[in-house]
This record gives sequence, C-alpha cells and structure tokens, in this order.
Amino acid sequence: MPIFQSSTFEFSGADDTDYHDVRYIRLNNTPNHVALATKLAALENAEDALVTGSGMAAISAALLALLRSGDHVLAHDCLYGGTLSILNDDLAALGVTASYVDGASPATWEAQLTPQTKIFYVEAITNPLMQVIDLEAVVAFAKKHDLVTVIDSTMATPVNFRPTELGFDLVVHSATKYLNGHSDIVAGAVVGRRDLVARAKKKLDHFGGTLDPHACFLLHRGMKTLGVRMRHQNESALRLARFLEGHAKVLAVHYPGLESHAGHARARQLFSGFGGMLSFRPKGGVAASEAFLRSTRLAISAPSLGGPETLITRPATTSHAGMTPAARAKLAISDDLVRVSIGLEDAVDLEEDFSRALG
Repeated sequence: MPIFQSSTFEFSGADDTDYHDVRYIRLNNTPNHVALATKLAALENAEDALVTGSGMAAISAALLALLRSGDHVLAHDCLYGGTLSILNDDLAALGVTASYVDGASPATWEAQLTPQTKIFYVEAITNPLMQVIDLEAVVAFAKKHDLVTVIDSTMATPVNFRPTELGFDLVVHSATKYLNGHSDIVAGAVVGRRDLVARAKKKLDHFGGTLDPHACFLLHRGMKTLGVRMRHQNESALRLARFLEGHAKVLAVHYPGLESHAGHARARQLFSGFGGMLSFRPKGGVAASEAFLRSTRLAISAPSLGGPETLITRPATTSHAGMTPAARAKLAISDDLVRVSIGLEDAVDLEEDFSRALG
C-alpha cells in the first residue's frame, strides 16, 4: 500500500455530498485510512471500522458518540486507568454518570441499572490483573435491557477473540499495541456495527483525532505479521507464566492460560489463545519488584505493551498511577505488582533472564 501523504484531495462529487464524505485527511477517509479500516473490519469479522490517532481517541470517540448529558454507563470495575479518567472526570463534567460492577457476578448487575443507562463497557482481558469476566452474560444482559455493548479488546487481539461474533456492538483497540506490534506508532481503532462506527467517525472528525497517512502505512505493515507474532507471544507468555507460578520467590501470577486463574475455564471457552500479557507479585514487596525491574537484561522497564521487545513495569507507577492508593487497593492492584508484556524473544532466553533477576 503506498503512502498518500496528502492533506487535500480534488473534489468532484455532487452538490449534495455529505460533509463527512469529502475526501480530506481530518475526515479519516484518505486511501490509507480506507484501506486500513477495511482490513480491520475483516480481521474482526465486523461490518465497519474506523482508524484513530490513538487508543484513547478510539475510546473517547466511541463514548462521545453514544452518550449525552444525563446518560449513565455501566462498566466493569477493573478498567484501564485512562478509560476510568474519561468516565470519572471528562464525561462526568458533561453530566454523564458511571457505575462499576463485579464482572464475575452477573446477578448483581441489575441493581446498578438506571432508566438512563445506555452503555455496558468492558474489557476482553483486563489490565493489569488479566481478568476475564463473563462476556457472554454481558451480551445477554445488554440485549435484555437494550444497552449498547462496547468492549476494549486490545489485550486479546482479533487473533485470539473477535467480540462481534459473540454479539458485541463496538470493539475498541489501542492499535499502538499488538495490532501494530513494532513500538513505533500510536494509533487506535473502532470496529463493529456500521451505524455506530459512523457515529464515532463523526465525533472523531469534529475532535480531530486523525491518524497520519504514514502511521496508517506502518499500522498496515504491522498487521501483516499479527498472526505469527500473536501465536508466538501466546506460547511464550504461557511458558513464562508457568515458570513464574512454580518459582519459590513468586507470590502470585495472573495469566488466564493458567489452570489456577479464576477465569481460565471462561478463557478456554472464548479465546483461541491467552495473550501475551501477564502480571505477578514477587515475594518481598515493592523493594523486590524494583530490584527485579533493575536486574533484567532482556526485558526493558518501560510502559506500553504489545511490541517486539519484552516490557516490564509496575502499574502503580504507570498505567494506574492516576488512581489513589486506596482505589488501586480496592481493585487488588498492589504496589508490588509487576506487569509483563512478552515480546518476540526466545522463551528460553526470557525464562533465564527472569530467573537471574528474581535471584
């Protein structure tokens, strides 16, 4: 796919052409945008897709397209920190309220429902505890109460899980992560029902969360290797999770591929693979976690995830630093928790690196 590095395109349409159909870079409809959106929709087996300037642009465009002042959102209680900030701060300032439910207890959800509830927002695999909630129950509950379902499937990727096939209305991705897979761009995606994607596009057009054509090209390139990368990361993450679970200096491991994981049976039923992310708690508290982060040679201490290099971080100081210690503790995100994004290194080398660092 060539790069159409043009902001402006010659207009030759009819006088009644909709403004949002005019070919213009901010309107996310240049040849690079269209080709990429078509591929994203095909990957998710969905009706339509929209590429955005970041994962947060995708989430905000979707939510702003579906919500008005006075509306209410039902959400899983362990969301990504940036999503929580949108719901609790930005949307709250616009008159939108949110309630958070225990994803593993569908019987408790109805008590949080209000006549103003419009959306049920969840994540396929949560960050950083790798929870897998009852996604089938989410779809059934939403259909019963006429809610729009929105799911962040960044961690799962279309290789492991395609939410629209389960009945979800909209899927959002931080394409910065696995979809691109090379740690060299920031991008996002909204995928799903054509009518809802069109509404999200209009919001994105107005707020300007456009992906540059060159970044479109890089994401298009990255998605060509998504399948082989994801299969390798699935296998490596499972091997490393099993290694850590059996290590004498590890207190707990969170990975849905482990039989000990609370959501393992559900993950086996829904997913083709368990993903390239895990988290664990070393024995010895924050000091042990910090020592581990300083001691690895292959794994790099840095935020983000889904790239070719293995990245390690403490969520309390990165992805969930915006939450109060009490709020993190309520969600069981301890200060000593270490999150690991498995890269493309050989799993044996990673195991040796982690063993040395834990020692």
